[in-house]
Amino acid sequence: MASGYGPPNYPPAKTYHSHGRRGGADVGCGICRCFLNCLGCCGGCILSIICNILIGIAVCLGIVSLILWFILRPNVVKFQVTEADLTRFDLEPQSNNLSYNLSLNFSVRNPNQRLGIHYDRLEARGYYGDRCFSAVDMKSFYQGRKNTTEVGTEMNGESLVLLGSGGRKDLREDRKSGVYRIDVKLRFKIRFKFGFLNSWAFKPKVKCHLKVPLSSSGSTGGFQFHPTKCHVDL
Repeated sequence: MASGYGPPNYPPAKTYHSHGRRGGADVGCGICRCFLNCLGCCGGCILSIICNILIGIAVCLGIVSLILWFILRPNVVKFQVTEADLTRFDLEPQSNNLSYNLSLNFSVRNPNQRLGIHYDRLEARGYYGDRCFSAVDMKSFYQGRKNTTEVGTEMNGESLVLLGSGGRKDLREDRKSGVYRIDVKLRFKIRFKFGFLNSWAFKPKVKCHLKVPLSSSGSTGGFQFHPTKCHVDL
């Protein structure tokens, strides 16, 4: 028996066509990422090369400096106090203020045959009973090979000095004898020079133990200051 109804009719499926925009964007982004990666890789390589070059230069300079050090073998400089004039050294017992006037002349000897020496940032400090009572700056200078240089400084003024029992005992003895036990310390930087090359800076410590007569005292018993060698610790 024939039926008047046939199979259902469905609408035809719609077909969408891509215009290729997304695919082009993906390709472009891929190229950009590749370029940035290459750029970052090249930058890292260049930075690594520069670092290696700098390290190599530093190592070479260190080796050359070490070789020159062993070849030249720099000797320690020599310091000596040639003159010391003390015209005032009074400690007020109540205020502990020390009034002083001390003039010093130093003889500095460079014993090296091949090396000159730069002296920078010189400072002289005066001590009594392990207490610093004065600090003065001195002029920087250059010293040639096998050379002796005379330098001087003056310490004068007032400062607060708190002496212990041992220091006060020494002061009473020094007042009685008219000869004062004063320590002078020098702080500075030195650089050795060979041709156009300069070494790195060293900070030697110089300490001078002095016995200085008070010029206004009549109880020194004819004691006079004698040139005194200083101890140098490089």
